[in-house]
Amino acid sequence: MKLLPKKIFFTKGVGNHREELHSFELALRSAGIEKLNLVQVSSILPPGCKIVSRNEGIKSVTPGQITFCVMSKCSSNEPRRLIAASVGCAIPTDKSLYGYLSEHHAYGQTDTVAGDYAEDLAAAMLASTLGIELDENLGWDEKKEIYRISDKIVRTRNITQSAIVKRDATYSTVVAAAVLIL
Repeated sequence: MKLLPKKIFFTKGVGNHREELHSFELALRSAGIEKLNLVQVSSILPPGCKIVSRNEGIKSVTPGQITFCVMSKCSSNEPRRLIAASVGCAIPTDKSLYGYLSEHHAYGQTDTVAGDYAEDLAAAMLASTLGIELDENLGWDEKKEIYRISDKIVRTRNITQSAIVKRDATYSTVVAAAVLIL
């Protein structure tokens, strides 16, 4: 039996609570995936996997269902600490090839910085499998231009959630996920 996902959706959320585990559950609830039994997998986007909206994706799953995902999570109770979780995605032009998903979590990074980093990670992994040579010292915008010119990577994207931990030292947890639907 092949477990090959046909669809994928991206989601994110944030939760706050005095207990770290409860803040994680609230972040999953904010992302709309708290009712799923999530199994984290590595970073391959299956060939031909269709990206659907969060709403369509959530309608496709049933509470209690074992569901595969690539997830990034970051948690802290340090007051005023900026936390971020991001999942990047890189899709090849050739639909018969697989793409890449990456997870990145960080302290002190904005949505934009963390998202660009996760997107760059996914694109760099895909580029290496496609034979695109890159100077690692190039900035993300310069790399995106090389990917575009190569005509081998059709699109990159990310989903990112950041938050600033509240002053009362409760836990804040942020999650970003790419949820795979069989």
